[in-house]
Amino acid sequence: HPAPHDVAAAAARLGIPVVGDIELLLREVAPVVYGVTGTNGKSTTTALLAHILQAAGQRAVLGGNIGVPVLDLPRLAAGEGSYVLEMSSYQIDLTPGWHARIAVLLNITPDHLDRHGTMENYAAVKARIFAGQGPGDTAVIGVDDEPCRVIHARLAAGNSGRHIVPVSIERVLDEGVSAVGGMLHENGRPVFALDFPALPGAHNGQNIAAAYAAARAAGLEPDAIRAAIAGFPGLKHRLQRAGMVDGIPCINDSKATNAESTARALASFEAIYWIAGGKPKEGGIAALRPYFPRIRHASLIGAAAADFAATLGDAVPHAICATLDRALDDALAAARRDGLKDAVVLLSPACASFDQFRSFEHRGDEFIRLVAMRAGQAEGAAA
Repeated sequence: HPAPHDVAAAAARLGIPVVGDIELLLREVAPVVYGVTGTNGKSTTTALLAHILQAAGQRAVLGGNIGVPVLDLPRLAAGEGSYVLEMSSYQIDLTPGWHARIAVLLNITPDHLDRHGTMENYAAVKARIFAGQGPGDTAVIGVDDEPCRVIHARLAAGNSGRHIVPVSIERVLDEGVSAVGGMLHENGRPVFALDFPALPGAHNGQNIAAAYAAARAAGLEPDAIRAAIAGFPGLKHRLQRAGMVDGIPCINDSKATNAESTARALASFEAIYWIAGGKPKEGGIAALRPYFPRIRHASLIGAAAADFAATLGDAVPHAICATLDRALDDALAAARRDGLKDAVVLLSPACASFDQFRSFEHRGDEFIRLVAMRAGQAEGAAA
């Protein structure tokens, strides 16, 4: 945005399709595909769905925007299993032949507008996760944000024969799956408690509800799904417990590269010593003001530090620490000083990583390494 690359424009003029690797997989193998997209939560939901299917004895191969690129995945012959693919908006855009037997859209909030230009364009690409569906297919869609509600209404009016399952974490749906009040509900009836330590917070309630709906569409029973979720270890860099220092849990949420993702992390804890910053995204952290009362202290890093400090102002005690190692020490010192029993040190940057790190994975791995070092030093001092 505002114009395609010259090569893409030339290809369009010549009628040459521009496609990605997932399109090549679909053309070559014609597989059974389950697809998951959304601005936030798609990696966890995709991995959780694959884990549930595998635990139930089905062959499910995980890939796409997570893990192994699809052309390196094992080939599945007809009837051998399914590909469970995380789909970014970029990948959907490059897969004109996309069709998923089970398709999941979690949520839509502003992101990647430098590519798509407007929210309307971005939402239109996300809605294509349901492209080509008909009788025998299932569409699972979150209905707690306005763009998704519009898409849900359009699907319901389209009468394609697909089965549509709405998902909510705000209210119990008479038809659909809900995660409300610490309980999962299906068609208005409670199914099981959401007491999974690896999946804390309301946002993971949405991930669980969507994965549950998809697993039900794949033929699994509630008891089998619950048992599988209980064995899910969680994903690295997504509210991952990196370790303990002096009894203080240190949480690695490096995957939170925008304010919406960080909001979900801040909503999951009560006494937060927050490490944030990096290469800033549009909008900064103004949207996080409702969560400021949970933040006891902020330790700010990277290019966004000064802007974040200005937004926090007098509402949140903070320090500009520049680098991650200094920020961890600053956060731990503040947590030790306050001595709150429910304190956590939370790395949830609300920023891209590219000012100081190669990727969010590199940033998260460095945080894990630093926490391990601090934990070892604390144990040595105690001995």
